[in-house]
Formats: sequence, structure tokens, C-alpha cells
Amino acid sequence: MRAADPLWLVFGASGYVGRNVVPHLVAQGRRVRAAARRLSTLEAEGWQGVDQVCADALDPATLAPALAGVEVAFYLVHSMGGGRGFPARDREAARNFAQAAAEAGVRRIVYLGGLAPDRADTEHLASRVETGTILRAGPVPVIELRAGIIIGPGSAAFEVMRDLVGHLPVMVTPRWVRVSSPPIALADLLADLVALATRPEAAGRVFETGGPERLTYEAMMRGVARALGQRKLVILPVPFLTPKLSSYWMDLVTGVPAPLARALIGGLRHDLRADDTALRALVPRDCLGFDAAVEKALEAERDMLSGDRWREGAFDLRGHRHDISFYGKRMTLTRDCAAPPAALWRTLEGLATRAAGYFALNPVWRLRAAVDRWMGGANAGPRQHAGPFAEGETFDFWRVHRVRPGAGLILLSGLRAPGEGGMEITVEPSATGGSRVALVLHWHPAGVWGLLYWFMLWPAHAVVLRAFLRGLARASTQERMS
Repeated sequence: MRAADPLWLVFGASGYVGRNVVPHLVAQGRRVRAAARRLSTLEAEGWQGVDQVCADALDPATLAPALAGVEVAFYLVHSMGGGRGFPARDREAARNFAQAAAEAGVRRIVYLGGLAPDRADTEHLASRVETGTILRAGPVPVIELRAGIIIGPGSAAFEVMRDLVGHLPVMVTPRWVRVSSPPIALADLLADLVALATRPEAAGRVFETGGPERLTYEAMMRGVARALGQRKLVILPVPFLTPKLSSYWMDLVTGVPAPLARALIGGLRHDLRADDTALRALVPRDCLGFDAAVEKALEAERDMLSGDRWREGAFDLRGHRHDISFYGKRMTLTRDCAAPPAALWRTLEGLATRAAGYFALNPVWRLRAAVDRWMGGANAGPRQHAGPFAEGETFDFWRVHRVRPGAGLILLSGLRAPGEGGMEITVEPSATGGSRVALVLHWHPAGVWGLLYWFMLWPAHAVVLRAFLRGLARASTQERMS
């Protein structure tokens, strides 16, 4: 890879498809820039040789640096995860990006849209089509590839099906389970996207892609169940449970972010087809069938491991279990401290010792450990001495997973609970000369019981962890003054 090689931008690199396009391009020897609203999400992927920038299509001032020197830009942005009003945000983002790309001299935009009927009457489907129309209205040639359900680890549709069949052997389902679509394997989608970007004759055209089978959601769920070893799956469709009604209980049955799951389910009114004749004339390919795509997805996620940061969906952070939700719930808390980062970190190294405990509400932490022992959980007891954390070290119900001395710590929970989770603590300098500590509690649920566990304990976790941060800040300030 040379500095003179064309620069390819993946805009929306923190999204599902973007997280997979980046390494796919790197493997081809491309010079790649990844852009997302939060750099921390990109850093967690551990990509090597990838230029990473912070940019938001809703903030035009951030687009020029992201697009500078770019020849091909993949536009992989949608606002479904932001909840209500996402079509308006999608329109604004597409207009901003089309204008900025033209000003930056981008030669081609590749947009991933969604399959839709001739008259898309749901927000999700209509917005995907409208975004492509807005991008094509700009002066930069646009290639649009429309796809339906993507079969791969992290795909919202695939993860909804995984969560449903993994822990609900008997399901009373909406009538949308009889709706059909041509699912496509992630590997085939990535190959199509990148191949089109290199075909001059594809500019300005809209293509459709899909796998070799059109299947109902019921058939797909049964296929996922077989792959997970759930042989006896009972699905009972009922006519009165519409997609809109069924979207309301997504919070209780899947770990997929609720706005994303609701938008997805809300669009399940139409049978979808993919006419890939034009695409295959340019990009000949025999795509994987559904069962092979599912097996490849489960195989691929075994290689998705964490690095120095908590990586969404990493297999080792989910206990190496396919039945644990890919998407996790999280609680994020921050605290400013007068002590510098080095002093705060030294104080943190006293965590779980008999002298310091958890810096506040220690009886509550001891009670939780006692309950876990009563339930048959393993407990290593407190740390014997304060000092540097070692990866693999165990204490109480924690195991040290990653350490960035002076900067970050990932602890995995060993509590007996319906899911897998842990806690990530990061320390950085603050603008006032002190430090800021951020704590993120992560939880990947195992089905309905895992979700109920999270929601029931959320208030208690919030109280205990806020007290922990207050106590840590207070103790580090006292240490600095002593």
C-alpha cells in the first residue's frame, strides 16, 4: 500500500456493514479511511493501517476533513438506531454528504440501500429508497446496491432471529413470519459492493442483490434454530399481531437495539424480490444458500475477538457462546476528579483489596458476592495486595480481561446470571488538569431472562456504580493530598 494509491472512504464505519467493509478492503490492499461519529468505536475494532476520523453527516463542518483526497466513498449511514424522526435525519445527512463529496472532488459514491416494493409504504423501506434518490441528485456519480436480509454476525435481522429461536422454543408470532425475502450472505454482499465500486459502467445505476433462495421468515428462523441445535421449534402465527404491535415487545425478546429492531419489524409487510440480472452481468457470482450462509456466520463470529477496548459482539466477551446476544445493553457513567490520571490509576489499583474494597457501599458488594456463592458461583475472594492488574487475574467475581496501564481496564463478570457481561473503566486527562474516569457496564443477555435481569437490576446498578465512581474520585484526591 502506497501513499499514491487511491483512498477509499467507508463513511458509517461503526455500523454493521461498515465494520465489515473496512477489513474487507484492507485485505485487498486498499488504502482505507474509516469515518464514524465516535472514534472510540472504531478504535475498539483494532484495525491496522486504517486512517480513522470522527465525522457526522448531520454536522457538515466535519465532512471536509473526512472526504479530503478520497476517490471512492462508501455511504453506509442510516439513522434508524436514533428512533423516531429518522427519515428526516436521513434526508439531511444524504444532502450534506452529496454536497461535501462534490466539493471534495470524490469520483464515486457507493450506497447500500434496501430492497423495497414499487410503492414502499413503511418509514424504513421508504427512507432507504429516498436516501439513494437524494445522493443521485448530486453531481458525484452514485452506485446503489439494494439488499434484503443480510446473514452475518451483527446483522439486525439475523440477530433478531437468533435471539428469538435461541431461547423461545415455542413462539406466538406475528403474521409477518410468512413474509418472504431473498437473504444474502455477508461475504457475498461485501464482494458485490466492492466489485461494483471498480466497474466504471456501474456509475449512476441501481442494482439488486440477493441469495439463491426466497424464504419466509419462519423458514429462516427454523434454519437458524437447526444451526444452533434447537431442533424442536414451535411457531404459531396469529393474524391480529401486526408488525407494528409486535415491534413493541422487541425490548423483551431481543438484545438488538430497540429503535433498530422496531424499524426493521415495522417494514415487514411486503414479500421482497431481488432481480440481480443486471448485477450478475457485471459481477458473475454463485451466492451461498441460506443454510451455508448461517454456518459461515457462526464460524465467522468465532474469530471476532476483543482487543484493548470492549468490542461490540466480540465472541470472547460473550463467553464463546452462540446463544448469547451479539448486541449488548450498556450503562455509561462518568466522573471528573481533581487528581491527575496517574494518581487516580494508583488508587484504582487498590480495587477489591480488603483495605479499599470498592471505595463505597462495600457491604452491598459483599452481599452480591455472598448471593452468588449461595447460587453455586465461584468466588476468588478479595485481592491480597494493591498493585498493577494482571490479565487473567481473578478476584471476587471478576476476571481481568485487558489492561492498558494508566488508561484502561476491562473486567469480565463471573456471576451466575442469564448472560455475559463486564465492566470497562477508562481514565484520561480532563481539560481542568485533573482526570475523567468513565465506567461502562456491559451486558449481553441470554434471551428473555437475560433482558429481565438487566432491566430489573438497572436501578441498583446505577446507584452502586455512581457511588463507586464518587468513592474512587474521593480516594484518589485524598491520596494526592497526603
